[in-house]
Parts: sequence; C-alpha cells; structure tokens
Amino acid sequence: MNIPASLVQLIDELAKLPGIGKKTAKRLAFSLLLRQEQDALDLAESIVRARKTIRNCICCFGFSDLEICDICADPRRDHEVICVVEDPRNIFTIENSHVFTGVYHVLQGAISPLQGITPDTLKIAELQNRIEQSPIQELVISTNPTLEGEATAHYLMDLFKDSVPVITRIARGMPAGGDLEFADSNTLARAFEGRSPFKTEIDV
Repeated sequence: MNIPASLVQLIDELAKLPGIGKKTAKRLAFSLLLRQEQDALDLAESIVRARKTIRNCICCFGFSDLEICDICADPRRDHEVICVVEDPRNIFTIENSHVFTGVYHVLQGAISPLQGITPDTLKIAELQNRIEQSPIQELVISTNPTLEGEATAHYLMDLFKDSVPVITRIARGMPAGGDLEFADSNTLARAFEGRSPFKTEIDV
C-alpha cells in the first residue's frame, strides 16, 4: 500500500525540524492523524498564529509578540547590564535558570567567515548603538563555547573594551563546543555566577 501523498508531505515537513529523523517524523504524523481532528487543527492554528504574531523585539531582537518584549519593558530589570547571546532561544534558556536580572541583546548568529557570516551581518551595530545611548556598566558575553562563539566573543571584547567598564564571559561550566540551548539550569547558574572579566589571550 502506498502512503498517501499528503501524509508523505507531512512526514517530510516534520523531518525538517531539528532533532527529528524520518522515523520520529512518521510517528508524529500518524499520531496527529489518530488524535481528535480538533487537536490537529489547534496545532496548525497555533503554528500559523505564532508565525504571524511573533517578531523580533526592536530593542534586544529576541522573540516577542509586541514591538518591545516584556524583558526590555520591565523597569525592575537592570538595564545597565546586557547579556549578549547568539540566538533568541538562548534568552528563554537563561531565564529558566533564574540567575540573570539584566537585559539581553541577540546577535542573530556568530561570526563565521566560512559561512559568510561577518560582523556586519549580525546585530553588532545595533548593540554598539545601545551602548552609545545608555550607561551600560557590564557586558556579559554569553556566546556559545564553539569556535564561532569564541571568535565573536573576542571581536566584541576588542570593539567595546574602551566603552564598557566591565566585560565578562560566562564561566567554563559550559562544555566546549556546547550550545546554551541544551544547558541545564544548574550548569547555567554556575556559568553565570562564575563569570569573570574577559581577557584576550594576549592579555593573559
């Protein structure tokens, strides 16, 4: 028996999601078909609604359904401390650890010349503008501990070393080559609590 074309398409689309292989995609597809029709429609509607309403905050470039996200708009946050991350997802990971009370800036990636990602293609100019317009006391560089993340961290250090009083890097609680998205709360808590002044290799 041939699988219906619409089911094949559903499986193919699910398999495009990160961490979802063909077998898992097939199980998910059959699960959706076996559930109540309204459940599947609710899922489809929520995906469409999220795609239509979720945007990047005009201040930090994290995900938001408003022009300015709740974190940037919260007067209780420490707006003199900015945590720099690569990806909007990293904000949710850090927030779940409850160890950071400042605000964020999402670069939308990391420097990787081989992939054509240069500083001017990231939200670095926007970060520079924020620093020039506000009295920033600390920049917490929380790029991933990968080659690209480290290169980005060093670039930011060189760029802002004369304009920000304190530049720190999250501690080595994060495994080399890891990703903030997959870090557990305890690891992130240790990484933030143990952050230290960021120095280049030449400074050491």
